[in-house]
Parts: sequence; structure tokens; C-alpha cells
Amino acid sequence: MAASFYFFMFMHLIICCFQLITATPNNFSFMQPLCHAEESSALLQFKQAFSFNKSASSDPLAYWKLRSWKFKVGGGSDCCSWDGVECDQSTGHVVDLDLSSSFLFGSIKSSSSLFSLVHLRRLNLADNHFNYSQIPSEISHLLLLTTLNLSLSVFSGPIPVEISRLSKLISLDLSLNSGPLRLEKPGLQSLLQNLTSLEEIHLGQVNLTSKLILPNISSLKTISLSDCGLYGTFPTSIFHLPKLRVLNLRYNYLLTGPLPEFQHTSSLQKLILASTNFSGELPNTIGNLSFLDTLDLSDCKFSGSIPASLNRTQLTVLNLESNNFSGQILSLASLSRLRDLKLSYNEFDVGSLFWLWNLTSLTTLYLNGIDLQGSVLSCPANKIQHATIGLSTNTTLLNFNRLQFDSCNLGEFPYFLSFQNQLEELSLINNRIHGKIPAWMLNISKDTLGILRLQGNYLTGFEQQPIILPWAKLSLLDLSYNKLQGRLPIPPTSILAYYASDNAIIGKLSPLICTLSSLYILNLSNNNLTGLIPPCLSNFSDSLSVLDLGGNNFYGPIPQAYNKGNSLELIGFSQNRLSGKLPKSLANCTVLKILDISDNLIEDAFPFWLGTLTQLEALNLHSNKFYGAIRSPRTKFEFSKLHIIVLSHNGFSGDLPTKYIRSWNAMKSIGKQETNQAIPSKEFQLLPGIWWEHDFFYSMTITNKGVDRQYIKTLDIFIGIDLSSNKFEGGIPKSLGDLKALQLLNLSNNELSGGIPSFLGDLSNLEALDLAQNKLSGEIPQQLTQLTFLAFFNVSHNNLVGHVPKGHQFNTFQNNSYEGNSGLCGEPLSRHCGELDAPSPTLSPQPVDSEGSKDSTFPSGADWIVIFMGFGSGTTIGFAIGQMLTSKYHEWFLETFARKKNNQRRERKRKL
Repeated sequence: MAASFYFFMFMHLIICCFQLITATPNNFSFMQPLCHAEESSALLQFKQAFSFNKSASSDPLAYWKLRSWKFKVGGGSDCCSWDGVECDQSTGHVVDLDLSSSFLFGSIKSSSSLFSLVHLRRLNLADNHFNYSQIPSEISHLLLLTTLNLSLSVFSGPIPVEISRLSKLISLDLSLNSGPLRLEKPGLQSLLQNLTSLEEIHLGQVNLTSKLILPNISSLKTISLSDCGLYGTFPTSIFHLPKLRVLNLRYNYLLTGPLPEFQHTSSLQKLILASTNFSGELPNTIGNLSFLDTLDLSDCKFSGSIPASLNRTQLTVLNLESNNFSGQILSLASLSRLRDLKLSYNEFDVGSLFWLWNLTSLTTLYLNGIDLQGSVLSCPANKIQHATIGLSTNTTLLNFNRLQFDSCNLGEFPYFLSFQNQLEELSLINNRIHGKIPAWMLNISKDTLGILRLQGNYLTGFEQQPIILPWAKLSLLDLSYNKLQGRLPIPPTSILAYYASDNAIIGKLSPLICTLSSLYILNLSNNNLTGLIPPCLSNFSDSLSVLDLGGNNFYGPIPQAYNKGNSLELIGFSQNRLSGKLPKSLANCTVLKILDISDNLIEDAFPFWLGTLTQLEALNLHSNKFYGAIRSPRTKFEFSKLHIIVLSHNGFSGDLPTKYIRSWNAMKSIGKQETNQAIPSKEFQLLPGIWWEHDFFYSMTITNKGVDRQYIKTLDIFIGIDLSSNKFEGGIPKSLGDLKALQLLNLSNNELSGGIPSFLGDLSNLEALDLAQNKLSGEIPQQLTQLTFLAFFNVSHNNLVGHVPKGHQFNTFQNNSYEGNSGLCGEPLSRHCGELDAPSPTLSPQPVDSEGSKDSTFPSGADWIVIFMGFGSGTTIGFAIGQMLTSKYHEWFLETFARKKNNQRRERKRKL
């Protein structure tokens, strides 16, 4: 009987399960319904508006979500099962569309079918490429949206004010659009005033360019307005929003204010004011922020001591770099959760630092610019006993991930490094570390080290020289500005950026250098390397962007075979003994921006075929054996982006290249280069969370009888022409007057004749004008006194007559600017104009030496120098006009560039 009962119950259960499985959606509301046909159609139309492009998304885990979006013939299409689509389980309407990192490329138009999905509550299109299109105002049709994320997707133009109609929004993210996006009047308050439920607002890199005025939205938890152009005094009332947890105002350089007194009731967890103009002392009430885990006040103007109350917070990240803090830092000793500690470039009294070993969670420590001599961190490797350093016997040495001790007055490698096996980054720039790199350094963190920066010390080599350096994941190695001798150390194949410039490295380049196929930057300039440049260096890596071998002893031909589609942006072969002709395969370097082959033995006609390089901005052929007339360009667009051209100390002849001058469009508009960012920085990822940029800078040194003046600017806004010390003849062409952005013009040491044209006075940006050692005649035009930026002027050794102009900059020029013109009179010359009763005699041409330059006791145009550099981790790429670098330049460079401000500027584009 019992058996029959259980059998009956079992069969009943099976029947119920079968009915459940075969039940229709109408009978069971919890079953997933099919989506609506019109919404499937709208999504398929949206898909058709875009192309698939792998470069459109930056996430390494990205994939093409739209691959699954297909119409089923005869059976409709259930869009609720597609990737990135979520439907309401009761209505079947599409309510969530997440297409972030989906390789979408194209524009969103106002007629897009997207805006017919009126039941959407969440829309995420982040990390795609919408091709600089504007955000359509029709976004306001999606009135039910609670989440809108359009970040990192290359939108541009004005943010539509219609977004203010999305009154249900809880989260709005329009950040990191490189278009860029901008918010026009009436401003942020008007955009947000109806969004009374808003909890998160992310507008990083949106151009606000205004004072910060926010409506009083009590629900706000996150305010992220980094790099928005905000200015004026920050309204402290924002700190008192009751639910505020994250406040990020990074990179608003003109935003000012002190920190307020904080209340116990504050929920603030992250306070990021880096690179703003906030100032004052930290209030003692900062300890009331009991939930605070991130405090970033780097690159501000804070001062005073660190309040002891800071120990009451929950800090895991503390960045106080580049301020004016002083006093003891022992007050940080109780922050047991601290993971990242950055105190660089302040005036702290660091003491012994023994307490650091008690911060057992600490993995990142940056103490750049703090004198560590005598501290526990500076003990040498042979003093490893705990008693020696005052630690208890049960102390465990910390295992760091990232360490920066730049400019810390260290004389040796700190002993505790020998125990590190998890380092990802180690930076010891600009210390006093002498001698050889110890053998134990080659054994630390072999499997993890990605960044090693030792530049600016006194290192002479390795105690044990390996064939290939042992760090398997090394991506950046900087050994520049040391005294390394012997053969070039070869990094592993993982290397992306290798700097070994300004050492005493000898010998030929090892063929192993061409196995580094992932290289972006290779800078071996200013060493004693010799032999032929390995032919493979022209085509061994499609990723190579910077190749600088200048200032060595290489000889023979320039490598010939440059691949089509290569990534070379800078080629520096200056100051070697290279000979032969320029390889025409350089025309395959279609993204080349700088070509410097100055001070070699290249014998060739003018390389007109380089005019096909549409990105070329700096060309330096100084001091070679180029010859002949410069023939006319084939099109009017050749060299149209050229900012700098240096043809000095060669054998060019004939008239000045008038038709080429007409095509130099980038030299015609003042300010245009800065707006267009003509030479953007190169950026690549070294480690997770660490990106690297190298930018191009120049220093201009004008030398007048031993007195130097130096100017620092970025290459993309510098304009200069040097055609000096050739055999050019004829007059100064009128087309030069169109180059309104010109800052440097050197036509000295040629055979130019005729008068100095008055239109040169219209070149209002001109800072240096050198016309010395020619056959120019007539008077100096009074119009030149309009050049209010002119810092250097030389017309010596010509046939000029009449009064020396007076006014503005001309009141500062000395006698040697005019000597060798017996027909000139007036101050600063000793000859008064009344003494000239007879016409001035015609001066005979100056003698020409074997190199084509004319003798003169006055240090004319060859004495002013323009140096161009790609600066990243101490990189120096020389690009010289006129004389070579003096030895004192290295010291000036380190003083000017190797400080904190460059590092902070390089981090501007980092995502939080």
C-alpha cells in the first residue's frame, strides 16, 4: 500500500514538472518574455549605424557585443537574450543597454533609433569611438533614465541642455571625452538643477571654464570635476553635503580656497584636490573624517604641519607631494591601513623613519626630494643586522611594490632593497650613488620589476655584467646621465622604453638590440658607441617611435630599409660621422615629426622628397655636405607642417627657396600650433595603472659675447628658420613676411644683397634676427623697432648706412650688433651721425673659409642655439641650431626639467 502511494506521488511530481516546463509566458509571470518587435528592430538599426573597429575601445577585455544581435528568419528576434541588453521581466521592454567597450565606431545622429527605446533606465556607451559627434539633444526622449554613461567615447561639442529634463537621473558620467565636450551658458547649475535625485556626477575633462556653482542637491554622493577649467574660490558649502563621499577636483589649477572645519557627521571617503590652487594649513578637524580612506593634496599650496588627528582616519592612500608642508611626520605612524604614502618635495623633518616598518600594509612609498642621508632607508647593503638599524628582532621588513627616492641625497643603494621580491617600480633619480651597480641588485624582484630609473647618478657599470638584464617584465629602463663604461647592457624583450644617453658606453651595438621588438623609445645618445649603425634598426620594430643615436661615433651609411607603416616620430642621428646620401626610404616614415641628421658627412642634394611627410615638423640638416640650389616644390602643400628648418653650414646655393617658404603654412598663424597640439605627447602603458608620456621641449640659448639667455617652450609652439652659412644669394624674399609666427630667423653668412625689407617688422613674434655677414645695403628699417619680443639682433658686416633705429628693444642692443658697417651712425655706435659727410665706402666681401662660413671676430648667428628634447624619464634628444651644447647645459637641464612639475603634468590624463 505504501509503495503504491509513493509511486502515485512520484508520477504526480513528474507531471507537474512537465507542465511547468511547457507552460507559456502568459501562465507564469516569472518566465523571461520575448522583447517587443519594434525594440528589436530599433536595436538592429542602431547596430547598422556603426562599424566594428578594435581600436575604438581601450579595455583589454573588450569584445564586440553586437555580434550576437541577429534577426531570426521566420521567428522574430528575442533581443532580451543579446549581449548588453536587459529586459524588464514583466513587460519585455528593454530597460538596460550596456554597450561599453564594444568596438563601436561612428556617429550618433539625432535620428538614431536609440532614442525610440523610451523604456530605458540605464544606458552605458562608455569606451567607444563616436567620431567627435555631438551628443544629440534627443537624449532627452529617454525620460526614465536613471544612469547615463557616455564617458571615454570621443564625443565633442556642447553638452545638450536637454539633459536637464532627465529628472530621474541618479548617475551622470560624461567624463574623459577627447572631443572635447564643453558646457555652455547658463552653466552647471542650470544643467543639474532639475536632477534632484542625482547621486553621482562625473564631468572629468569637460570644458566648464567657469566658477563652480552647484545646486543644493542633498542626494549627491560623488562629485568628480577633474580638469574642467574651474577657477575662483571653491564654495565650502559643498563639503557639507550630508551624503558626500567622493570629491575630486584634480587639475583645476585656478581653483582656490582653504579646507573648512569638518564635522563628525561627514561621510567623506575620498578627497582629491591634486593640482589645484588650494592653500592654507590642514585643519585639526580633518580627524573628524572617520571614513576618509583617500587624501590627495599633491601639487597644491598647503603648508604647516600634519595634524596628529589624521591618525583617526581610515587612510589607505595619502599623497601630500609638492606642497610646503614641514615638521615631523611621525604623526603618520598609527595609520596602520596605509597602502600608498607619497610625501615628495616638501620640507619635512623625516627623522629616522624606523616607524615605517610598522605600517605593515604599505606597498608604495614616494619620498622624492627629501634628504634621506642618515635615515634607516639609506643604510648600505653590508649593514643588514637589525641591531644596526634599531629595529626589534621580530620586525619584518616590508615588501614594497613601488618606491621612489629621487633627489634624496643617497650615496649608496639602500640596504633593504636586497630583500625586495615584489617590486614593480624602483626610482632613484638624481642621487649621489657612485660606482658599480652591486651584484645583489640583479637578484631583486626578477619576476615583477617593470620600471627601473637610475638616471642622474655616478654609476660606472655593473659589478657583474649580464648579457641580458634579468628582469623578465621590465618595460622602462633609464640609465641616462651616469658614467657607465664598457658595453651597452641589453634589457629583456619586454622593454618598451630604454634610455642610456649621456654616459661613456663604448663599442659596437650588439645585434641583440634588434630583438627588442616591442620598443617605443630607444635613446642611446651622447656616448662613445662606434661602428656601423645596425641596418636592422630601420625596420626591427613597428612600434618604435623615438630612435636617437646622436652624439656618438657611428660611421658609414644611414640604415636604408624603413618599413612602410612604421611608427617612427623622431629620428636623431646628429653628431656622428655618417656619410653617403639620405635613404629615400625615409619617405616611408609617414608619421615622422622630427628628423635630425646634423653634424655628419652626408653629401646630397636637398631631399625634396621629404615633402611627402605630412607630419614633419622639424628638419635639421646642419653642418653636412649638402649642395646645390633648392629646386621648387612639386605641390604647394610640401612641408606644410614644418615648424623648424635648419640648413646651416652646408653648400646650398642660388636664391633662397621662395616657393618652399610659401608652403610653410604652420609658420603663418600665431597661436595655431598650440591650439592644434601639433606634436602631441606619445603615451603608452608600462604597468597596470602606470602610463608613460614623452613630450618635446626646446631650450633656446642666445649668446652675445659670453652672455647667455635661455628660453623654454614646447616644440609645438616654436617656429624657427636657420639658413645660415651657405652660399645663398639674391634678395630677402617677400614670402618671409607671411610667416607671422616666426620666432627665430637666421640668414647670416651668405651672399644676400639688396636692402633689409621693412616687412620684417610685421613678424611680431620674432625673438632673434641674424642677418650678419652678407652684402645687404641701405638703411635699417625703422619698422623693426615694432618687434617688441626681439632679444637678439645682428646685422654686422654688411654695407648698411644711416641712423641706427631707436626705441623698444633697439635700446638694448650693443655696438657689436652693428660693427663692420662703416656707414652706420648713432647710438650705441661711437660715430655720431653728423660725422658722416661723405657716402660710406662699399665694403668688400668677407673671406670664406673651407666650411663656407666667413671670418669674423663677432660671434654671430652660429652662437645661438636651439635644443629640442623629447623629455620622459630624463630623456634628452638634442636638436641643435648653430653651435653644439656646452657642458653647463646638463646641469641647467636637470635643474629645469627633472623636478616634480614635469612628473605631475605627465599624470594629467590618468584615470582615477
